[in-house]
Amino acid sequence: LILGGDCAGEVTECGDGVAGFKPGDRVVVNPRLSCMQCAPCLAGQDDLCRGSRFLGTAIDGSYAEFISIPAANAHLLADNVSFEQAAAAPTTYLPVWNMLVRRLQLKSWQTVLVLSASAGVGTAAIQVAKDVIGAKVIATTSSPEKATKATELGADVVINYKEEDIRERVREITGGAGVDCVVDHVGADFFVPAFASLRTGGRYGICGATTGLRTELHLGLLFSQQKEIYGVYMGTKEDMREIVELMNRGAIKPVVDRTFPLAEVAAAHKYMGETSFFGKLILTQ
Repeated sequence: LILGGDCAGEVTECGDGVAGFKPGDRVVVNPRLSCMQCAPCLAGQDDLCRGSRFLGTAIDGSYAEFISIPAANAHLLADNVSFEQAAAAPTTYLPVWNMLVRRLQLKSWQTVLVLSASAGVGTAAIQVAKDVIGAKVIATTSSPEKATKATELGADVVINYKEEDIRERVREITGGAGVDCVVDHVGADFFVPAFASLRTGGRYGICGATTGLRTELHLGLLFSQQKEIYGVYMGTKEDMREIVELMNRGAIKPVVDRTFPLAEVAAAHKYMGETSFFGKLILTQ
């Protein structure tokens, strides 16, 4: 199996019946392929497709020299958007857009807690929450250097979780009320304090579990405080269209920490494991 999910590049050939694209077009690819035939797909809920496949997981991915995808998974890029920026967008902005805009329905007058601001999803969540929705953003990270970058990206307050208690700091910032929403893509290590940071009636979204799959949930607080939990995996094709439209306008700008030539992919994977980066890592051909 050839690895690689997110990618951007030039169209080299179009299949019969494809409209809207031509060889030479600059595009970004939605790496999640849906069947477009099941009930959820026909209802416009293709993020719930039971037969979906992912580039680099179920089928050969974007580390290859060429890939073949359905035209519905390609989106035209404006000239001002680099391939590196575009390739940093799909698997970070899709779950964030699905979560904040559609599921949690964050509003401009509300406050969101974004866990691990330095990761791709974290940087995307800060931008969508602040630059698109206009909400107040509290972010967490592990160092003063990353805190500075998160602030520059748009976070109103940054909590260094190695030095401060997340729940207590959130209560202090919000006057004891708690946040309206939580964006979680890290899982076990931070679930308990983040869930406790929600206000009564708050909404919790989770789209990843890089620190562990199992945690503890206080069911009494879940129902007595009427909190809501949403599991999110990527987003719909319409979500992707809206994201690319905003990216083409310059309203959102995916954060790239570093690029590597494909020949140095082993070094890139090693660097990713060190967790010292801020934003996405990109391979170039």
